[in-house]
Amino acid sequence: MRKIYLYGAVFLLVFILAIMMMLSLTPLQRSYDTSEDFPVDSIAVKLPDEEKQAKQLLKEKRNALQRLNPTRPYIVIDTYGNRLMYRTKDSVLLDADCSTGSGSELYDTLSGRHWLFYTPHGVFKVDSKLSEPWWRKPDWAYIEEKENIPEDERERYDPEMLGDYAIGFGDGFFIHGTIYERLLGINVTHGCVRLGSTDLKRLYDRVSIGTPVYIF
Repeated sequence: MRKIYLYGAVFLLVFILAIMMMLSLTPLQRSYDTSEDFPVDSIAVKLPDEEKQAKQLLKEKRNALQRLNPTRPYIVIDTYGNRLMYRTKDSVLLDADCSTGSGSELYDTLSGRHWLFYTPHGVFKVDSKLSEPWWRKPDWAYIEEKENIPEDERERYDPEMLGDYAIGFGDGFFIHGTIYERLLGINVTHGCVRLGSTDLKRLYDRVSIGTPVYIF
């Protein structure tokens, strides 16, 4: 008889412990339940604010990206393939061989000066258009050719080297003609972009001040 009461007491104790464990686990289980039958927990309550911030940030980035899209024809220069294109979003108006910076360096052992001949990468704008431009030969051109730098400034100017037109896009860089058209398509320049005379004329007639220039 005592064994029956003992077994009953143990069963009742085990039953009570099981109920207590179920009650203690319910909040934890419900906090991870994603069904609509359960109320949103404290972490989920913060989601609407985070979602609003994410949507606002996405909107700002899209607007910034949209502002980068040119609304007018623009120039694209590939310094690796030595190609220049004048184009719109949907069509290519001019596709031409060009020559861009060689990437070479020049050191003047006497003065310690140093030059790196590259075409800059980035986003620029046409800021000048010159007809029949003259080239002012800089010091590095004389040093490169192992010539003496002239004392008379007038000796520096060359009316033929740049061709018939020059299109400036900032910091002394130009798209211009060349007397070395056989080298078009090769990285041989000191930083400017060279075009053949026919392509240069077509580009010069079409671009205007402010035309975007994308170089990579």
